[in-house]
Amino acid sequence: MTPKTQSEQTRKLCELAPVVPVLVIEDAAQAADLAESLVRGGLPVLEVTLRTEAALDAIRAMAKVEGGHVGAGTVLTPEQVYRAKDAGASFAVAPGATETLIRACEDASLPLLPGAVTASEVMQAMEYGYDMLKFFPAETSGGAPALKALAGPLPAVSFCPTGGVTPENAPGYLALPNVVCVGSSWVASGQAVADADWAGIESRARTAAHLRQQ
Repeated sequence: MTPKTQSEQTRKLCELAPVVPVLVIEDAAQAADLAESLVRGGLPVLEVTLRTEAALDAIRAMAKVEGGHVGAGTVLTPEQVYRAKDAGASFAVAPGATETLIRACEDASLPLLPGAVTASEVMQAMEYGYDMLKFFPAETSGGAPALKALAGPLPAVSFCPTGGVTPENAPGYLALPNVVCVGSSWVASGQAVADADWAGIESRARTAAHLRQQ
């Protein structure tokens, strides 16, 4: 799977909803309930960060939820690419991009959403064939004004800004022509998941799913 094809697939996923919940899961037993709550709320694309021992098992459970698309986040190595693919991940998200990681995703046929923040990083990703990127860390890298500035010289590239995105600043990002969606953890915080507050998570998901209409 070439980077161009990968980008086509990640773009289609990003277009499904304005917010991609970024999830840190400590207990895989909660994964299916969490995914079902988010999908019911209108957020079908989910990113499970590979920062916990439960992450891969959580992806396995969430991959079985009807209507959902679960990906692996914070993917840094080829080994993580293959393990995420085996667990059922339908895409991968990385904070940056290296040739080793890109080649592993090609080999595994796992669509990659690579990260970039500078014009040079974006141009390098474009040379590989990517035109759908993660803008990370968004707020500390200039936020919406920085993304607006990149749209001028690099109009063919779209972004999913992640890192410091909140319900308050998300509409500003989503109003930009080069932003397809945003990634954030506010819909399903660690505390909400620990408390098994599925109704609250579903309610926040419904609100997030309509952010672009505001």
